[in-house]
Amino acid sequence: MNVGLYFGSFNPIHTGHLILAQSAINSTELDQVWFVVSPQNPLKQKKNLIPEYDRLRMVEMAIEGNDRLLASNVEFSLPKPSYTIDTLTHLRDKYRSYQFSIIMGQDNLQYLHKWKNYEALLKHYLLFVYPRVECPPTEFDDHPHVKMFEAPLLNISATYIREQVKSGKSIRYMVPQDVEDYIFKEHLFR
Repeated sequence: MNVGLYFGSFNPIHTGHLILAQSAINSTELDQVWFVVSPQNPLKQKKNLIPEYDRLRMVEMAIEGNDRLLASNVEFSLPKPSYTIDTLTHLRDKYRSYQFSIIMGQDNLQYLHKWKNYEALLKHYLLFVYPRVECPPTEFDDHPHVKMFEAPLLNISATYIREQVKSGKSIRYMVPQDVEDYIFKEHLFR
């Protein structure tokens, strides 16, 4: 089984995340994409994060009915902050017959050199990279384990969605309906 790991805060998950995951399945040899909900990204501040179980629940709602997309809470039980190489080591030990790859944006690829043990990531795993608008070329673009794939580019962000919610504005069509309902029912991002 070829699994692409799509790491993120998903604070909240939105239509852009879903389109990218589906594009990865359509454009690569991946059998599944797992949305790995990260409790804490070591390169980001934690101050705006809602609880990880709320973020996981929204991912589960967003992908319901698509058996090629899964929600993963694997990092909830691992030491914080979460490092991709540690998560991959844990998953490789648990799922010995699976082949894991990483899905990331081109904007993250330019900072790969700041990731813990990034050399091991490049040596042992494929990185499926989707383009980002106005993203400069990186030193890793020509690496044999970096595979670019095409995906629609939506200029939508979780930050923008949180700001809309905080301002009392609609987020319809930016997130799946179940996710929007959950955000307002649970009074998230207020």
